[in-house]
Amino acid sequence: MNTILSVACALFFGSSDLYDIVPRALFIVGAWALLQKSGLKGWWALIPGAREYQLSRCAGREPEGRVYSVVTVALNVVAVILPYLLPTNVAGLEQEAIVELYGDRILILAIINITLEIIKFIYVIRVWRGMIYVYGVRKSWLWLCLLSYTQWIPALIWGFSPKYQPEWKVEDIKAEMARMATSGSAKVMDEGLTVNLKERTATEFFQKKTLLRDIHMAIPQGHMVLLLGGSGAGKTTFLNAVNGYEKANAEVMLNGSNMYTQYKKMQYEVGFVPQSEMMRGKNTVLNTLMDAAKLRLPMDVSAADRKARVEEVMEIFGLTPVKNNLVEKLSGGQKKRLSISMEFISNPSLFILDEPDSGLDGVMARELFEQLRKIADTGKIVIVITHTPDRVIDLFDDVIVLAKDSARTGRLAYYGSIEDARKFFGRDTMEQIVKSVNRKEEGGDGLADEFVMKYAEEAAQHG
Repeated sequence: MNTILSVACALFFGSSDLYDIVPRALFIVGAWALLQKSGLKGWWALIPGAREYQLSRCAGREPEGRVYSVVTVALNVVAVILPYLLPTNVAGLEQEAIVELYGDRILILAIINITLEIIKFIYVIRVWRGMIYVYGVRKSWLWLCLLSYTQWIPALIWGFSPKYQPEWKVEDIKAEMARMATSGSAKVMDEGLTVNLKERTATEFFQKKTLLRDIHMAIPQGHMVLLLGGSGAGKTTFLNAVNGYEKANAEVMLNGSNMYTQYKKMQYEVGFVPQSEMMRGKNTVLNTLMDAAKLRLPMDVSAADRKARVEEVMEIFGLTPVKNNLVEKLSGGQKKRLSISMEFISNPSLFILDEPDSGLDGVMARELFEQLRKIADTGKIVIVITHTPDRVIDLFDDVIVLAKDSARTGRLAYYGSIEDARKFFGRDTMEQIVKSVNRKEEGGDGLADEFVMKYAEEAAQHG
C-alpha cells in the first residue's frame, strides 16, 4: 500500500518526500486560483502537465507551455521509476559495491534527470516572467517563482489576493480578436493576385491553433511587394498558403484563376525561391538549369525550346559567362542568381523569394534587388521577405506587414504603398515598423493589436 501511495504522490506531485509534497500541494491550490482569475477551469491545476500548460496560457506563453508541460510529466515519471532502477541494497552489499555494479545505469539516469531539470528551469523562467508581466508586479518576484519550494508563495498571493489581477483573461482574448476581424474581402482582379484568407489552422498540442486569420488584399501586376513581420508572425505560412503548398481556408486568385482548384495548371505560374539553396555543387550552371527546366516546364515543351529558355534566363541573370562553371565554384551572389533562375525558368506570373539577399553584402544585395525590380516591371508580381529592407526600400511598390496579435495569431497589420505605411505607423523606416508590432518581450513596442485594429477599421471604411 505504501508503494502504491508513493507512486501516486510521485506522479501527482513529482516527489514522494513529505518536505516536497507540502509546498507543491500549496502551489496547486494557488494555481487553481490563478487559472480561475484568467477565465480558465481551476481543476486543470490538479492534472500534472496540463497544469503547467494552462498556466503558460495565462502568462501568454502558450508555445513555451508545451515544452514546460511535457518536461514536467517526464520528470514525474522519472521520479516514479528512479527507485526501481537505482537499488539501494542488493543482498547486503555495501554502497560502494552497488555503485561499482550499477555505475553506468546511475550515470545515465543522472544525466537524463539533470537535463530535464535544466530544460524545465529555463521554461519556468520564461513562463513566470510572462506571468509577472500579466500581473504587473515587480521583476524581483521571479526569484520566488524559480523553485518548487517557494513557487507556492506568489501562486497563493496572486491567486487569492484581490489586489492582484491579470491584465487580461485568456477567454477575453478570443472575444477581442473576433472584434478585430477584418470585415468584407478584397475584390477579385482579372489581372493580379487576390488573397482572401479567412484562417489557416493547425492542430498543435491536442488543440486547434489558428496560425493566420483575416488577411485580404489585391496586388496588381507589375508590383514588387515587401513582406514584413517579426519572428513567428506567419510570413512563411502566409506564402505557403498563397502558393498552394499549404492550403488554408482561403480563396487565392492569380490572373483570374483559382490557385487551389486549378493547382496543376497554376503550379507553373508561381515561382518560389526558398532561403536555403538546393543545388548540387558538382553540377555545372548549365546542367543545373537544364534539370530545372525539365522539372518546371510543361511536359509538352520540346528539348529545343527548353534549351532556348535556359539560355534566355542565363542571359537575364548574367550567368552566361559562367555557364560551364561548377556550382560550388560560384560566388555567393552568383549562387543566389542561379537559385532564382531555377524558379524563373517557368516564366511565372507570381515570383516569391524568402530572404534572397541573406549572406550578401550591400552592393551585391542591391544588384540582386534591381534585377527583381526589372522582373516586376515586365508585369510580374514579386513578393520578397528580407531582414534588411531599408537598404533597398526604394525599389518596392508596396509592403505587407504581418503581426502576432494577443492570441499569437498572424494578422494583417497593413497592406499598401511604402509612403502610406510610414504615415500609418508613424515610423520612418521599415525596421522601426517591424519593431512597433513586435511583442515587448521580443524587444518591440507591443503595438500589434493596436495596428491590426486600426487597419481593420480603415479597411471597413473604404469598403
